[in-house]
Amino acid sequence: MDENRKTYVKNTGKAGITFGSCLAMVISYTTWHSVGWAIFHGLLSWVYVIYFVLRY
Repeated sequence: MDENRKTYVKNTGKAGITFGSCLAMVISYTTWHSVGWAIFHGLLSWVYVIYFVLRY
């Protein structure tokens, strides 16, 4: 049972959303109030976060 739990947690972490993507989507949504832009910026991940920090 313990081995099965470790495999589940390991696979969930690989398939989950990254911190950079989540941060980019939150910044984008609070700035532009658009789900479409938030998804797009989430795909860009850290690129958008760094751009936002440098630009604003």
